[in-house]
Amino acid sequence: MSSANRVGVGFDAHAFREGRKLVLGGVEIPHKAGLEGHSDADVLVHAVMDALLGAVGEREIGFHFPDTDERFKGISSMELLARVMEVVRGKGYRVVNLDCVVIAQEPRLSPYLEEIERRLAEATGVGGEAVAVKPTTTEGMGFTGRSEGIAAVAVVLVERVGS
Repeated sequence: MSSANRVGVGFDAHAFREGRKLVLGGVEIPHKAGLEGHSDADVLVHAVMDALLGAVGEREIGFHFPDTDERFKGISSMELLARVMEVVRGKGYRVVNLDCVVIAQEPRLSPYLEEIERRLAEATGVGGEAVAVKPTTTEGMGFTGRSEGIAAVAVVLVERVGS
């Protein structure tokens, strides 16, 4: 990879499941159900990780952290993000900015956005102004609109260190 700047896009979606904690961007959010998944199912962090891996030419998170590996059962997605950041840095890149959309009919996320952005900024090594997390609904359409789960999209810009 010779380019100094690279862009990555990530997407993830998980269904709600009762009896689990809801975690988004490393923040536990009070809700009647969490998200189904092998790890803590933090759909936002999963989208961020895929965006980062794509930006540096790596395969998706399922390749790096397969759901068949018991080492990752119940693991914090923020811990997995730390490992992804080791890959990003190991390839000679740093994060410039991160822009995310969380698609959820419920719960309301606005009270948690500042903390989510702070945690993502800290985890990716950027200033808080370089991270944006925007919640949206689908006006009742689709699986998110029926409150069956949550989806997230992330776009990241990385640059080669020293460029």
